[in-house]
Amino acid sequence: MAAEIVNPRSDSDTERDRERSAGGSGTDAAEAPGEPFDPAFALHRGGKMAVQATVPVRDKDDLSLAYTPGVAKVCTAIAEQPELVHDYTWKSQVVAVVTDGTAVLGLGDIGPEASLPVMEGKAILFKQFGGVDAVPIALATTDVDELVETVVRLAPSFGGVNLEDISAPRCFEIERRLQERLDIPVFHDDQHGTAIVTLAALRNAAKLTGRELGELRAVISGAGAAGVAIAKFLLEAGIGDVAVADRKGVVSRDREDLTPVKRELAEITNRAGLTGSLEKALAGADVFIGVSGGTVPEEAVASMAPDAFVFAMANPNPEVHPDVAHRHAAVVATGRSDYPNQINNVLAFPGIFAGALQVRASRITEGMKIAAANALADVVGDALAPEYVIPSPFDERVAPAVTAAVAAAAREEGVARR
Repeated sequence: MAAEIVNPRSDSDTERDRERSAGGSGTDAAEAPGEPFDPAFALHRGGKMAVQATVPVRDKDDLSLAYTPGVAKVCTAIAEQPELVHDYTWKSQVVAVVTDGTAVLGLGDIGPEASLPVMEGKAILFKQFGGVDAVPIALATTDVDELVETVVRLAPSFGGVNLEDISAPRCFEIERRLQERLDIPVFHDDQHGTAIVTLAALRNAAKLTGRELGELRAVISGAGAAGVAIAKFLLEAGIGDVAVADRKGVVSRDREDLTPVKRELAEITNRAGLTGSLEKALAGADVFIGVSGGTVPEEAVASMAPDAFVFAMANPNPEVHPDVAHRHAAVVATGRSDYPNQINNVLAFPGIFAGALQVRASRITEGMKIAAANALADVVGDALAPEYVIPSPFDERVAPAVTAAVAAAAREEGVARR
């Protein structure tokens, strides 16, 4: 079976949509609460995906093979040799997209039901961009123990787990505990997908301006899931220094109000020993990375080093408006699709899971993530320019390049099982 990218609406639904777009009087309060026809509601009506069989069931012979009695032979074989589940079921081709609805996009804690449109969207992006089937699973619990236990019990049906839109700091513990208990890839995309695409763009920005990653000092606005992961990943990749700021200023060892996650962050970041506000930390910095929202004053951006990079990724309102950033920075990136250099997780997670599933990896390692970032950066190639340090999600070279790089790295790191 496969997750088909369709919008399974009836003909009557389509006719109603046409009537509305033409100014008709058709109404459906559940579809468009309030105002005139909205194409977003029309697109989502009935959901964005369906399940499709990959084998025919046309007659009794097909039925006897697809179901009983033929299926019993396969079940018995798997019971005797459990690894055969990868060959004779969809397990090695499907990912669970799991959320508790506590940190959905920029909407916050909206609950599991309201998160489903996003999880469906994530699932169809897996299929569209990586050829990977995915199933949305929204859980009615925010308890860490319950969430972990639930995913562990669901795991036999899946080849990987993509954690999505789970609030910090709970997301860190949930991912760690699942990685310890499961022998399939567990990947929190809000952390690692963002970090991978950010590193790819940063490598190309540095290359464009004739610098090495080790020469750069970065300041990250936001100490949530993405900010913490980006900081750790940039350090793993060899950046010169990185400081992270939360609402109270730079995360530093002298602060007494830090959570355990931020305390750990303070131990490994901010080698320069900066204290005080984000704006103060930006003076002389080479890189600004925004994953928090809010607004950074233009004078703070102007105080950055020459040929600085501004990656203002809050959506829909970047921390630094691109027009402002361009007055002071050599390279500008956002999280928006209507500006150049979009830092979009869809550039990473489909290929990462495709590569991991291809070799039946037991986990996703730091080496696999760095390989993904390097492959993504390399897609840009000789076309590198200030407005093009990261490829488009619709560049057909992206997913195959990331998939191949991740699969090769999994083999090199000893986590591949085929």
